[in-house]
Amino acid sequence: MPLVRLSEDMSETDAQADVTVVLPDGTELSVPTGSTVEDVAHEIGPGLGRDTVAGKIDGELVEKYAEVSDGDRIEVVTEGSDEYLRILRHSAAHVFAQALQRRHPDVKLTIGPPTDDGFYYDVAGVDLDEDDLEAIEAEMDEIIAADYDIERTVRSRSEATAIYDDNEFKRRILDEEAAGEAVTFYEQNGFRDLCRGPHVESTGEVGAATLLTISSAYWRGDEDNETLTRVYGTAFETEAALEEHLEMREAAKERDHRKIGQEMDLFSIPTVTGPGLPLYHPPGKTVLNELSGFANRLNRENGYEEVETPHVFRTELWKQSGHYENYKDDMFLLDVNDEEYGLKPMNCPGHATIFDQRSWSYRDLPKRYFENGKVYRKEQRGELSGLSRVWAFTIDDGHLFVRPDQIRAEIESVIDMIFEVVETLDLDVTVTLATRPEKSVGGDEIWESAEEQLRDVLESGGYDYDVEPGDGAFYGPKIDFGFEDALGRVWDGPTVQLDFNMPERFELSYTGEDNEEHRPVMIHRALYGSYERFFMVLIEHFDGDFPLWLAPEQVRILPVSDDTLGYAHRVKNALADAGLRVSVEDRDWTVGRKIRQAHDDRLPYMLVVGPDEEAAGTVSVRDRFENEAGDVALDAFRDHLVDERDEKRVQPEFVDEA
Repeated sequence: MPLVRLSEDMSETDAQADVTVVLPDGTELSVPTGSTVEDVAHEIGPGLGRDTVAGKIDGELVEKYAEVSDGDRIEVVTEGSDEYLRILRHSAAHVFAQALQRRHPDVKLTIGPPTDDGFYYDVAGVDLDEDDLEAIEAEMDEIIAADYDIERTVRSRSEATAIYDDNEFKRRILDEEAAGEAVTFYEQNGFRDLCRGPHVESTGEVGAATLLTISSAYWRGDEDNETLTRVYGTAFETEAALEEHLEMREAAKERDHRKIGQEMDLFSIPTVTGPGLPLYHPPGKTVLNELSGFANRLNRENGYEEVETPHVFRTELWKQSGHYENYKDDMFLLDVNDEEYGLKPMNCPGHATIFDQRSWSYRDLPKRYFENGKVYRKEQRGELSGLSRVWAFTIDDGHLFVRPDQIRAEIESVIDMIFEVVETLDLDVTVTLATRPEKSVGGDEIWESAEEQLRDVLESGGYDYDVEPGDGAFYGPKIDFGFEDALGRVWDGPTVQLDFNMPERFELSYTGEDNEEHRPVMIHRALYGSYERFFMVLIEHFDGDFPLWLAPEQVRILPVSDDTLGYAHRVKNALADAGLRVSVEDRDWTVGRKIRQAHDDRLPYMLVVGPDEEAAGTVSVRDRFENEAGDVALDAFRDHLVDERDEKRVQPEFVDEA
């Protein structure tokens, strides 16, 4: 049949077939087959159609030309949407690439995605350093001022391949990622870049941009690949917003946990130990002990039992769990007597194996295990950064083995525990539902059921949450909580993961009320995420000024002279007997110098004691906020400290004078 006659043979019903999409408020809208996100916006209203910049299909950001399918959840992105800034930054990355190409025509562009707080572009074939950024930024300013139209074009694969005849990186992208014969480019004033979008309408919409730093990066993040130059930048709609961001960035530098960690002697990662392998010094270990004690108490109060698993297992365990297949490249593997072992990247297979060592009745469930378990993941060296990304880290792990009818109550209980952590430390959180990734185990029906149950808990609980398509664990979907620190930055934190797959792989079972064997459901959860990253968040959030219960040193006693050293030690003993961490500053310094040093050391409280205090059995109190109170009865101050510690106050009320 001739191709030109194909449309003549279509039935009237086929030609008018519609697809139904779901809008953010849950209403359904029917649109013709082949409609795009922009078409959907026009169906909703002409004004929205004109304002459409991009869209989200099932939570994934797409260009406005993306075709919708039956059952898709659709959101229209306009300049007023939260996602608009990300789109603008993607366009700013193209502005940078155009500016760089003007100054260095032989540069090989690779990828330039937006990030949560800016963008980066990886390039090859050119030597750049920090001194080059100012000139490139000036070129960017000219491109922005010119307000070039950013136009989407579609080219054939053969055309695209010819365009990148001398750029092996773009050709690899074409070969590995660009499906189909047609590929999209975005072009501005003669500059073009292979890209799926979305982008703003013109370069002028990038109101203000700046370049920040240069680093090296591996192609595709693999240290076995070529080394590229990565240039970081950021962009905003206005100069005022950019200036505000840069001021916050400077504040973040002052709060950098690596800087504060060194100042407070909390941890180190020396070269001799290997990358991503932190050493915790006594003050840092003190903080970690307090955090683990808090988590352990929450676990025991909620019916968890503590277990312990070794650091290394035969790889047969990881093959059974699916980690070997999905995590092998990220595992540290060892050859021991011609048998392969692996350092554990996760604690869950060990907990599943413990559950499998005996028989269970339906009456025994839920069974809840917890472990502060050290795990190891072979991150790329270029991605390691302080405590935020390391090779060895500890998860405050919990695994629950439950009947299907217990899922909802157990997930709600875990979320309650997470919010007790959040509220105790006065943190803000974001909530995200992460769905099935491309690399996963288990059938469609299992995944759909798991995702629906998590969604139902969030919606019935009234939680404001976003959806991250494809960001789930390989064995199941999850609810992720992000900690928002004092500077508004969001860090990965607690998680709740529903897993129907690992119980199947380990053939876990319990005897039901019907005397038949049934498969339990496994729930993975962590209250902090990992101790390392949570420690980092707290260091930067509190700027090292930990609440009293976490502070490595809680009180320092400052005698005015050697004559009152004896009384200073008696005060120390009285406070230490109450379980407080206290020291005496006995160096031959002036009181003023002792106070300044205590402030620099981020002490919550300083007690100045002299002959008058010794005679009266009192202390003079100063706190880190420079509040002062004299003649405070020692017993009263001790009781005040104990209450502040035990109540885990973040912002203490200052002690009254006696």
